[in-house]
Amino acid sequence: MKAYPKNMQVVLPDVETRATFEIRAERPMDEEEYFEFCARNPELRIERNAHGEIIIMPPAGAETGFRNSDLTAQLAMWSKRDGRGRAFDSNAEYVLPNGAALSPDASWVQSSRLEQFTKEQKKRFLPLCPDFVVELISPTDRLPKAQAKMRQWIDNGAALGWLIDADRRTVYVYRPGREPEELVNIDHLSGEGIVEGFRLELGEIWKGL
Repeated sequence: MKAYPKNMQVVLPDVETRATFEIRAERPMDEEEYFEFCARNPELRIERNAHGEIIIMPPAGAETGFRNSDLTAQLAMWSKRDGRGRAFDSNAEYVLPNGAALSPDASWVQSSRLEQFTKEQKKRFLPLCPDFVVELISPTDRLPKAQAKMRQWIDNGAALGWLIDADRRTVYVYRPGREPEELVNIDHLSGEGIVEGFRLELGEIWKGL
């Protein structure tokens, strides 16, 4: 793990890599500094853990991008019909109560919770945990790490989370106060609670490219 000045642009080695880099700044960045750091490095996928360490992840491959596009499109279409909230793609990042700043592959937030923020605040990372999150396991992900991230979403306030391992046709359903439920070889997922009525068809996600 290397230390970088907080105002320094990050340049990664010009080699193909599946690695995830962790960077510890000279001191933990405040929210303004972290947002500016991300803005200086728009080509990178950047998150921050609860300890203030910066995590730089490799970009998604073509198949993961296709699956994520299908997932996001289905959630967005349902959200528009339902009208109670807003759907977000993998570019949205949230600052959680524990201090972590994370981006799920897809998420949904009730409109009533978004109304508390000004237009300017909505242009930055929202300080809230989404009501519903979905994560896709990509070839660069390790299952234990993906599961730990899902538990973090739930522990910080998400009402429902789906972790999808498409290559294994397996879904882990996360709910507050309960152990994850493992579902194998199903053809769809049905929303519950806050996202009751949402139905995610898994055929294209299972198939991939």
